[in-house]
Amino acid sequence: MTASPITPASAGFDTRDMVIVHRGLRRESRLLVELVGAVEPGDTTRAKVLAEHFDLYRLGLHGHHTGEDELLWPPLLARVDLEAELVLRMEAQHERVAGSLTAAEELVRAWVANPGVGERDALVAALAEHRAALIEHLDEEEAELLPLAQRLLTASEWHAMGEHFVETTPKPQILLLLGVVLEDAEPAERATMLGGLPLPARLIWHLVGRRMYARTVRRVRG
Repeated sequence: MTASPITPASAGFDTRDMVIVHRGLRRESRLLVELVGAVEPGDTTRAKVLAEHFDLYRLGLHGHHTGEDELLWPPLLARVDLEAELVLRMEAQHERVAGSLTAAEELVRAWVANPGVGERDALVAALAEHRAALIEHLDEEEAELLPLAQRLLTASEWHAMGEHFVETTPKPQILLLLGVVLEDAEPAERATMLGGLPLPARLIWHLVGRRMYARTVRRVRG
């Protein structure tokens, strides 16, 4: 008798939720390159605004990847055979992404202190390099790793990553990062993401978070 294939419905979770998160990371990493590159030399005020947004982006990406490092790779490695190389490659890509983000962070501080042409252009190059490493990782993770996770993880193991993110991220930033994720989500995706939150969290988003995020977008994107 052939075993039934594992589906999101039968597994109790859907790894495609992560694709929605990745969409926000792709957009923000692109916008950082574009927005920083458009800043006029000497515009300290604008440089500070974008430095703050970089910090929010860095917080979100770090929290997302830390959850995977601690809660996704270990159970997968314990259950894979031939796919172990894929999981190890994902881990190595995390290290490259983290290293490129650290390099960009140092240049952000230098740019804010002295927002000249050289400092700006060096930062733009570092942000572009970071984005290239990030996109390589996200593309392969979605194509190769998520189907593996759908097949091998339990629902509680998958949801543990989201719980870890909520527990370790400052509450005001969670609202803004939720906005990052929901901005380009389709209506059904938005309903799924919000439906996974406790009722008080959904109320806070609707009453406070949406306006907070809209103000942030206007400030950051001008």
